[in-house]
Amino acid sequence: MLADLDSSLDSSARPLESPEALRSKNGSINAHLQTYDVVIVGGGIVGLTCACSLRNSGLQIAVIEAQTAEHAAGRQRAYAFSPVSASILKGLGLWERVGPQLTHFQRVKLSDADYPKAITFRPQDGRSDAVYYSAEHTVLMAALQEAVRAAKNVDYWCESQIVETESATALIVERQGQQYRFQTQLLIGADGARSWVRNLANIKTVGWKYWQSCITAVLKPERPHCNTAYEKFWPSGPFAILPLPNNHCQIVWTAPHEEAEALLNLPEAAFLQALQARYGSDMGALTLVNKPAMFPVQLMQSREYVRAGIALIGDAAHCCHPVGGQGLNMGIRDATALAEVLQQAASRGENIGSLIVLKRYQRWRRTENWFTLSLTDLLNRSFSNRFLPLLISRRAGIWILDSVGPLKRLILQLMTGFFGRLPLKAR
Repeated sequence: MLADLDSSLDSSARPLESPEALRSKNGSINAHLQTYDVVIVGGGIVGLTCACSLRNSGLQIAVIEAQTAEHAAGRQRAYAFSPVSASILKGLGLWERVGPQLTHFQRVKLSDADYPKAITFRPQDGRSDAVYYSAEHTVLMAALQEAVRAAKNVDYWCESQIVETESATALIVERQGQQYRFQTQLLIGADGARSWVRNLANIKTVGWKYWQSCITAVLKPERPHCNTAYEKFWPSGPFAILPLPNNHCQIVWTAPHEEAEALLNLPEAAFLQALQARYGSDMGALTLVNKPAMFPVQLMQSREYVRAGIALIGDAAHCCHPVGGQGLNMGIRDATALAEVLQQAASRGENIGSLIVLKRYQRWRRTENWFTLSLTDLLNRSFSNRFLPLLISRRAGIWILDSVGPLKRLILQLMTGFFGRLPLKAR
């Protein structure tokens, strides 16, 4: 079930010293100390969601992003966006801007390869005006960047990176050849699957790489998509179709590595012919809007999400198979859950970087994320095979799930994030 500022310092950041003021005669760093309560490494959707969730906390926040704001926001990708994530955007006051630009799924159809029977989910099966949404990276980032720039307690350091650490809370940050001292109570890693912050904390991970890779591309079908999303489970891997605005669709095509690489190297006409066989003929002929891209998939869970003075969120903490569209939604819940824990701790006068405080976040999110990681792995392994008894069982299950309303609503509740403890922003 089912991404323009000039090169000068962003106006939202605190005024910084000139290069001459930053260094003494022997070249050592001599900047005035930049003191923050929280430094977030990674200015993507998850990192900015965490910063936005802390706007009214009274804490001073810095977001460090290696790219320009424009480049970070310019990724051409769409995500399956859950109703819980939509509720979080409403809680952050961003829904009026973002909501009208999302595609509201009026139907989500799950099927087993070319088996004609499908499980069809509709809004009345869930708790929202849509079963799911598709959210374009550019739309989400534009809203989050605007909110961060408007926040008086958040400084947005683009084109910046940490080049040295005296400790997890004492950092040297470089921007355009200039270096600045940062002092903070808490360093948050929102810097992706190859997280620098996770490595700094020497946090180990468990998991595995799958035998599959994913091909993504945006298409324009000949006939309307009618705001219907599809997840078709083929023996080689799931194939998802996400409806987008302007009658575009994004595909997420999972296949074994060698097959995926061969598909990616096909001439466009041959690729479209192979794609049409997976896509089906309901929407007519297909036209490529962008060049297909490929990425490998893995399951990963950090053994801990926290150390004293350090916390991990999003892909820095965990990665899952794209089946079910769970990855970004898990990260958004991480970001708002951590912000909620920090805000409550700060209001009680606690040290927000202490393990006592941070383990509240870990206990909350790590167990729930294990459940989601296990569910996506089970779905992929259960459907990505031709084992006859399992084939018969899952096709019988499709009939049962589509026919039994309470069971279908329960499955949808699990897949859309309405289980476990929800952040206050989502309630």
